[in-house]
This record gives sequence, structure tokens and C-alpha cells, in this order.
Amino acid sequence: MHNSFIFSTFAATNQILSIMYINRAIDRALLEWKDKSNRKPLLLRGARQIGKSTAVRQLGKQFDYYIEANFEKNSSLKSLFTSNLAVKDIAAGIGNLYSTPIVPGKTLLFLDEIQSCPEAIHSLWFFKEDFPELHVVAAGSLLELALKEDTQTYGVGRIQSLYMYPLSFDEFLMATGRSMWRNVFLIKGNDCQKEPFHSRSSRRMPAFFARCRYAAVSFSNSAPTHLERATTTIS
Repeated sequence: MHNSFIFSTFAATNQILSIMYINRAIDRALLEWKDKSNRKPLLLRGARQIGKSTAVRQLGKQFDYYIEANFEKNSSLKSLFTSNLAVKDIAAGIGNLYSTPIVPGKTLLFLDEIQSCPEAIHSLWFFKEDFPELHVVAAGSLLELALKEDTQTYGVGRIQSLYMYPLSFDEFLMATGRSMWRNVFLIKGNDCQKEPFHSRSSRRMPAFFARCRYAAVSFSNSAPTHLERATTTIS
């Protein structure tokens, strides 16, 4: 009986989440980056399969043109970077490859799985110097291994770095229409008021863990906010 309840809860939740975009804590940081006048190329870091690409695609809806260049899916991309670090030529080549205009201020260029091409990672420096008006986001996993150095100090002054975490339980609650439960836990004190919500939210945990294999969450009042955890800026 208990197992069937968990399965039915997960199935219903999975159906909801599969047809909608789940707002993530990092969305706000991405929008702030988009609107910066002194914007730098953005390097989005984090584990695999946590929603980095999906978050950038959502950001792409804010632009007239969007290019998603995936180095693992398109091997011809690497040749654009290995033979050339003139970033305006590189951007034009990518635009031609994807039949999409490169228009500064109107095009978002997304370089996905960039760990597969260290030359492309290095090119982010030159996008800042030679083509700063173009919005460029790069995302990858295990970048420390690809660069063989600490990504938090890589490209100081030329690259902005954000670290994205797996889906958190409060993001999950908001995505499934239970934002009020989350708000109650953010109130300090009033443990008696929190208890009913704690009990009800605990029953959502099996569906949460079934959906998010990598997720873990703490309700500690001393824990940093998800925006604080999401944002690590190289300035």
C-alpha cells in the first residue's frame, strides 16, 4: 500500500514536471548577468544532468536569436576553435553553421559541453576583450579536470563563473504548487506552526528523491539561500 502510494505520487509529479519549466534559483542570477552593462562571458559550472542546459535555454527566450552549440553532439565545432582565436570570426562561423544571425545584444550564444574543447574555454578570455557586446554562455561538467586548474581562479577579470546545484527541495515544492510550505519554513521560530507543514512536506520526499537522484536539502535556518549558493562570481 505504502509503495503504491509512493509510485502514484511520483507518477503524478513526474507528469507535471515533464511538461513545465521548473523555476530555478539560478534563473535570477542569469537574468542579472544578461542585463549587466559590463557583462563578461559566463561560465556555468556544475554536475551533469542537473539542469544547466535547460536553464540556459530558458534564458534564451529573452533573446531574438539563440544558438546552442554542443561540442559533444557536433564535432565540427572544435575545428572553429583549434585553428582560430579571432572570436568574431569564430562567432560568424558558428552562426553560419547553425543558420542563425549573430547580432550583439540580440543573440545568445550558448557553448554547451565546453569541457570537450579546452580551446573553446580559453576563447572566453578573448570574447571579453574583442567581442564583449555579444552574450556568451558556456556550460560544462568536470571543468577542473579539463582545465587542470581551479575554475574559481580561471580567467580572473575576464570571465564570470556561476556554480549550479541540483534541484533543491524548496524548488521542488514551488514547482509542484506548494510554495506556501516553503515560505513557512523560512519563518524563524513558531515551531508549532511549522509542524503540520513539516509532516506534509515529509510525505513529498519520496517523489522528490525519485525525481532528483542527486538532490539533498537542509531546512537549517543557518544554511545559505539558494541564490547565494548558486552564485560564485569571478571579478
